[in-house]
Amino acid sequence: MTMDASNYRRVPLGVVAPRDADDVAAVLAVCREHGVPVVARGGGTSIAGQATGTGVVLDFTRHMNRLLALDPEARTAVVQPGLVLDRLQDATAPHGLRFGPDPSTHSRCTLGGMIGNNSCGSHSVAWGTTADSVLELSVLDGRGGAHILGQGWSGAPDGLRALVEGELALLRTGFPDLPRRISGYALDTLLPERGADVARAFCGSEGTLGVLTEAVVRLVEAPRARSLAVLGYADESAAAEAASALLPHGPLTVEGMAADLVPPGTSGLPAGGAWLFVETGGDTAAEARAHAEAIVRAADAADALVVTDPAAQRALWRVREDASGTATRMPDGSEAWPGWEDCAVPPARLGAYLRDFRGLLRAHDLRGTPYGHFGDGCIHVRIDFDLLTGPGVARFRRFSEDLADLVVSHGGSLSGEHGDGQARAELLPRMYGPDLIALFERAKALWDPDDLLNPGMLVRPAPLDTNLRFTPLPRDPVPVVFGYPEDGGDFSAAVRRCVGVAKCRTTEAVPGSGAVMCPSFRATGEEEHSTRGRARLLHEMLAGEIVTDGWRSPEVRDALDLCLSCKGCRSDCPVGVDMATYKAEFLHHHYAGRRRPAAHYTMGRLPVWLHLIARTRTAGLVNLLAGVRPLAGLAKRLGGIAGERDLPRLATVPFSRWYRGWV
Repeated sequence: MTMDASNYRRVPLGVVAPRDADDVAAVLAVCREHGVPVVARGGGTSIAGQATGTGVVLDFTRHMNRLLALDPEARTAVVQPGLVLDRLQDATAPHGLRFGPDPSTHSRCTLGGMIGNNSCGSHSVAWGTTADSVLELSVLDGRGGAHILGQGWSGAPDGLRALVEGELALLRTGFPDLPRRISGYALDTLLPERGADVARAFCGSEGTLGVLTEAVVRLVEAPRARSLAVLGYADESAAAEAASALLPHGPLTVEGMAADLVPPGTSGLPAGGAWLFVETGGDTAAEARAHAEAIVRAADAADALVVTDPAAQRALWRVREDASGTATRMPDGSEAWPGWEDCAVPPARLGAYLRDFRGLLRAHDLRGTPYGHFGDGCIHVRIDFDLLTGPGVARFRRFSEDLADLVVSHGGSLSGEHGDGQARAELLPRMYGPDLIALFERAKALWDPDDLLNPGMLVRPAPLDTNLRFTPLPRDPVPVVFGYPEDGGDFSAAVRRCVGVAKCRTTEAVPGSGAVMCPSFRATGEEEHSTRGRARLLHEMLAGEIVTDGWRSPEVRDALDLCLSCKGCRSDCPVGVDMATYKAEFLHHHYAGRRRPAAHYTMGRLPVWLHLIARTRTAGLVNLLAGVRPLAGLAKRLGGIAGERDLPRLATVPFSRWYRGWV
């Protein structure tokens, strides 16, 4: 819980997994009494640092994670904040419905986190942001007061209506007009002409105004059939300039990515250096295909194809969804980081913005590959910042300030999906000006007068170059046994591969996907048994601040104990985390010069024992002795084998000997 998917790290005092709203209220009361901050957290996939904190972290994924009610006729659902989006989609699909927003982390992100960040996803050109799908929110404010938020000032804290009505002119003129404006507080949704929607205004507040305990959300009708038009362009600027012209045709998605993010050997893409993924829907396959073909005819693309096979569509979408992980490595293998992951500009200005953005990268001698929601003008990018040295961090700050000014000059928002968090909140005055920032601070004080809830985010922010998660790591490579050739032989760099994408927290395998990561997390549901959790513990071991006994750490050993070394992460993780190798490295150092557990000698050397039994032809004798209950029990105790296990019978003729005789 010290990190999310961002560049930031803060060590909490503790983590609480509340079972209900009363538990949340109790935590708030205790923390308020002792002046301890509270941070609400879902799947921990936030990229701006808002899911980390120095006080108490509320983990909603353990208990408050249920679908409470589903009304197909009204097209609504009642959810708890820890419910994973895909579990809601699974429940609504048999009724021909779905929740509209769908971030690429849909298999592990939670509804509470989506509401906190006002998440969007690839289908936002059709179904909008999370705020567009929220009807009613149950919230506890900073002093434990319960509110049910909705339209017409429903649930507003005392003083909020007066604050808004006293600043109508500022609220009507101070916000840029674009579909992906996520930065700051959405106070303009409280204007009378917009229905004074308090629930909508709460979306995107990043846990700084209140703690969500329940939500009523709107569902949309899912298309019965879909087709995917893939349009090829020379580069991402050409694709970006073409994207907004496709919106009048009513697509479900207009997603863009460049060749730098496509894994070698990927098939099914038309010729080009960048592509638009334009999904269309219909009541029949023929209707969806006809819609896609119309998009192709309307597009000014160098090459194009229409994909109708669902399996082929899933394969292409996986390339796009994995980009948040694959983008963390440049083509030459060097590291790249978030921080400016999701700026948004008006879609018609996206091509010009990307050209200026490329120029700014060159001016700062940085590299990055843009991709994302081109139809909404929202760009994702990981940049090869040097966040390990003082000069590198200073350049990170200078670039951040210059990019904020560039985004504002194009009429854009510093955040178009993931929120401001610590990464961008310091720069919000460049976007909104002092008067609107002061209004944000007044609104925060009405909801949370004690500044208990996620302080340092959105208002009175922490500097963007503090609390970086890389600071405590050793600067020189630690001595290791394995080579880590893809990480320059540096075990710290190998551990840094985990950027918190959290694909390992997926609880169910997707049919036909071939995904197997991470079986131990699926069994226990514990973060420490996910690939991400283990990588984070190894990070803390190297940092030496929380885990202080290095390679001898029992905490790291226990977390790795359930790792099956199945290598599922090596193939499934978008950034290629190889926990099986990390585990072997750790165990080598952990037991160096010490006696290992008995199971390491019995099970770890099983091939040796089996070879010896085969050579001496004593399999029958071993089977006979294993059938004697007292002897078997003694052997299991001495061998470190669970008493509940039955000892397997050995083949009296080894397969290799049988095969030689057979051929």
